Amino acid sequence: MGSWSNGLAAGTLGVALGGFFDGILLHQILQWHHLLSLVPGIDDLRAQVLWDGYFHAGMYGLALIGLVAIWRGRARIGQDPRARLWAPILMGFGAWHVLDTILSHWVLGIHRVKLDATYPLAWDLGWLVAFGLLPVLAGWAVARRGGGGNGRLPSGTMAALVLLTGGLGAWGLVPPPGMPLTAVVFRADVTEDQMQARLADAGAEVVWQDGAGGIAIVALPGGQGWRLYRQGALLVAGSGLPAGCFSWTEA
Repeated sequence: MGSWSNGLAAGTLGVALGGFFDGILLHQILQWHHLLSLVPGIDDLRAQVLWDGYFHAGMYGLALIGLVAIWRGRARIGQDPRARLWAPILMGFGAWHVLDTILSHWVLGIHRVKLDATYPLAWDLGWLVAFGLLPVLAGWAVARRGGGGNGRLPSGTMAALVLLTGGLGAWGLVPPPGMPLTAVVFRADVTEDQMQARLADAGAEVVWQDGAGGIAIVALPGGQGWRLYRQGALLVAGSGLPAGCFSWTEA
């Protein structure tokens, strides 16, 4: 029972890491899709980012559960870290992408890997193999090899897992390299005139604006993103404020 529970804990962390990888790369950096991109009636940017925020909150919750369970079972895990830690993490990472492809892409149809692709199925299958099946097989191979340990999970390993998990979450707050522009979205009760005035007050140069939707693409001086949050902004991309995702609940 102990071995199974240890594997489940590490697998849970692996699922969370897979979700972080998916959300950060596809939702935020490449912006190939949102969680509910293909759901009829949910075409408003506020709603799309709201559900992306719920998704990331769920991944944070899974990661915390996995880390706590690993810490509590570290004595048993340390007896065979390959089979009880690294293998389940790999398998959990892959299992997330297998489940996401089958359930989200094909059964529910709420999004695809690359929405504007000529052959979406080809991208789905490629993603399934590269990030789903291969990690699962790699984890299975690592579990078969096993390996002795010193009887307790090293503190450095535990610290590395915490830093990796936290680092992936923080990475999602950083804009893509070389991106000079920032997306700003205001609350629904902020009028177009108020939006323009607040952007001008922050020194933002507006490149594109949808006043009715409360959305603007701007060149923003460093450090001004925090100021816009106090003036009705729900999200300022790359500002480093995690609450931006969750404040969509006000919309």
